[in-house]
Amino acid sequence: MTEIKAQTITDWFQEPTTSPLLIAGPCSVESPEQVMETAQQLKAHSPISLLRGGVWKPRTKPGSFEGVGAEAMQWLIEAGKAIDTPVTVEVANSEHVEVALKAGADVLWIGARTTVNPFYVQEIAEALRGVDVPVFVKNPIHAEIGLWAGAIERFQKVGVSRVAAVHRGFFSTAKSVYRNAPGWQHSFDLRALMPEVKIVCDPSHIAGDRRLVEEISQVAMDLGMDGLMIESHRNPDGALSDAAQQITPERLGNIIRQLKIHVERPTATHTDLAELREALDVLDQEMVGVLKKRFEKVKDIAAIKEREGLSIFQMDRWMKLVQEQTALAESKGLSPEFIHELFALVHKYSVDFQTSLIKKE
Repeated sequence: MTEIKAQTITDWFQEPTTSPLLIAGPCSVESPEQVMETAQQLKAHSPISLLRGGVWKPRTKPGSFEGVGAEAMQWLIEAGKAIDTPVTVEVANSEHVEVALKAGADVLWIGARTTVNPFYVQEIAEALRGVDVPVFVKNPIHAEIGLWAGAIERFQKVGVSRVAAVHRGFFSTAKSVYRNAPGWQHSFDLRALMPEVKIVCDPSHIAGDRRLVEEISQVAMDLGMDGLMIESHRNPDGALSDAAQQITPERLGNIIRQLKIHVERPTATHTDLAELREALDVLDQEMVGVLKKRFEKVKDIAAIKEREGLSIFQMDRWMKLVQEQTALAESKGLSPEFIHELFALVHKYSVDFQTSLIKKE
């Protein structure tokens, strides 16, 4: 295990990663005093490598605090210089890019609401053509990995050599303690597509509640994320935006010191680990076999439905399946939410399979 240490952004982008990157600062830059005091406290309590701050804030409803704008950019730069730490800011269009670069921003990041729109991303990418500045790309609001990867590729294609991803969770209608569903598997999918791209976790936006930031940060480290972006404010309760998810610099320092960070990944040469993985491989093969048998039954069901003129999707059957299987999951100590998601996926593909069979016939 190791600990988070302050480092340059250049060193961090080089392989291998010796320490996760810590990016911290207020959700919004509200005043010169607020960002300066927050920055100084962050420097005193944590190994911060990048000072973040929102200058332009895309809000869901008009009338909410949308950031001070270009004037606040200079406040952020001055705070960074005061603590000898480079700064990063969110940009959502080419005008933002121009203002940020002219002021001296060291790193730019693309927010979730921007990543979702290829037109916005391309505009920003074109504004950065020929500019050697690192860019961090947050995942889109919805779990569409193609948009996330595509946004990263747009910056790479205009010559931005240092591009990283930020995992900030995904919108979900399901009831949850989190503001945004973690959806950790989607970061795995991105890694599979782009193994060379580093991924930073944003626990603040996943949590939406400062009490959950430490827990999510630890999970991110356990999953091998390459850094953390955490919102921190000198007076979180008085923050003008996202007050509930911000923590004090002192609290951030305590969290960072408590984190268990695993830089060396265990390998299959470890005897116990290798044996357990072999056992899992056998179980996985058995699951595939069971699913194959299930779809053979689905094929027979599709034939009967076609013959009898029955609807492919039957709500009563679906509700009964969900209730029975989630109850069984609870009785066996499994997560009902996991079983619900699993069977929802199985049922989706069962319906798709039946539809394709009936169309062929």
